Amino acid sequence: MISDDLKKSIDRIWDTLWAGGLTNPLTDVEQITYLLFMKLIDDNETRAEKNAAILGGDVIDPIFKKGVWKPEGAANGVAYDSLRWKNFCHKSPDKMLSLVREYVFPFIKTLGKGKDTAFSAFMADAVFLIPTANVLVTLVDEISAMDLNNKDAMGDVYEELLNRVASSGTNGQFRTPRHITEMIIEMLEPTLDDTVMDPAMGSAGFLLSAISFAKKRYPQQLKKAATLKRFKSSFVNGFDTDPTMLRIGAMNLMLHGIESPSIAYRDSVSEDNTDRACCTVIAANPPFTGTIFQDSVAKDILAITKTGKTELLFLSLFVRLLKIGGRCGSIVPQGVLFGSSSAHLAIRKELVEHQRLIGVLSLPSGVFQPYSGVATAVLFFQKTDNGGTEDVWFYDMKADGLSLDQKREKIKENDIPNIINRYNEWKMRGLEGEGHPWSVELDKSIVFTDRKAKCFTVPKAEIVANNYDLSFNKYREVEQVKEDLPPVKDLVRQIEKLTADFDKGFAALKGTL
Repeated sequence: MISDDLKKSIDRIWDTLWAGGLTNPLTDVEQITYLLFMKLIDDNETRAEKNAAILGGDVIDPIFKKGVWKPEGAANGVAYDSLRWKNFCHKSPDKMLSLVREYVFPFIKTLGKGKDTAFSAFMADAVFLIPTANVLVTLVDEISAMDLNNKDAMGDVYEELLNRVASSGTNGQFRTPRHITEMIIEMLEPTLDDTVMDPAMGSAGFLLSAISFAKKRYPQQLKKAATLKRFKSSFVNGFDTDPTMLRIGAMNLMLHGIESPSIAYRDSVSEDNTDRACCTVIAANPPFTGTIFQDSVAKDILAITKTGKTELLFLSLFVRLLKIGGRCGSIVPQGVLFGSSSAHLAIRKELVEHQRLIGVLSLPSGVFQPYSGVATAVLFFQKTDNGGTEDVWFYDMKADGLSLDQKREKIKENDIPNIINRYNEWKMRGLEGEGHPWSVELDKSIVFTDRKAKCFTVPKAEIVANNYDLSFNKYREVEQVKEDLPPVKDLVRQIEKLTADFDKGFAALKGTL
């Protein structure tokens, strides 16, 4: 959780950018990202220098070398040392703007070239847009004053910045709330042997939740050099088609300690994406309510469901991307659960008949407020390519710990802990004695047969008989409560009295005309 002091600093940074004419929230985050990165690499270099001094040696492969650095095509260069945050932050406003715009920013765009780092790969078309010296000085002063000595603080700052983008509701960009991504990851329980993927990664929220989960669950294993190396590179993977979001996602991962994230620019459902059976866990909130031309979609995806609707195409993609035994938790619009088109039916039939559909979690429509009131659900399934669905777990979430209006204020009601516990209990049924990555111990006392409850299971045969409908209310048993009404004669007298009172009032109104 971000501290009040950091939040106030971000408020001042945000106000400064808007006063300077940068009123696009996504652009603002990008520009702040570049400054945070400039400070991050200088802080990392300072730590490396201190460690080297203690050991009596030199920094291996330093970022800021000795001598002069000159941008490609430039007539003049500057000393590497002048590119460091700790040095240029003390310059006069005009000199600082000139140095950062002409040298520091071009320099960070070159970092990692030839090393296949995600940040450098997506910096090619980046532009420095901070307009004036005074705006830059204010931003640099605020960032310098922040206590950012650890990755958690840096990450918290970045999460807060991304929240500003979310609340703005602009550019069609919005984040899945962190507590929802964390819930889905906890239900999927990735291990360090898993390869976690989000093929519509945006700002990398699901990937960060997977990283956070693994750090808490496996702290001892991550002390091993080989395990840590893989964790910082190929444990999480992501695609997106928006270069801006890829830059932001790459920085978000780097600020959380993932120095070489495996992310790429890719149209996930197109013929150009040839990745198949390449991951063991998928957690995603893919784009929906959109339509694309089928001619550009990979044929093996259309073989599952022939459609242009992105929400259905991505579910088909997930089936193709997962290895056998891999598992998926994907947010979908509620219409996927009961849509009557042949494409809707085809994807539901695929998950029920050919894969193992484990659970359906209905989310309240306010979860994505303040920028969307769309009703959504989460589908959990395991790839088998050989069926395996028996009973399907259903849960109707009523509260997520925040009010379901645009304010999204904290409240006491929160189903999430119960959802995680009930789901983990359910997914273990029938797996006793088998090898699996999950850590839950079974509690046989828990019953999933009460259709009046918010959580129950439905046999596959019943789902098939209902045309593969996966909506919670289709199977919920509504309790009939007998209500004693007054005699009909008493109701008639009440109506007569109300009618007389209305006529009297109407006559009085006419008399005033």
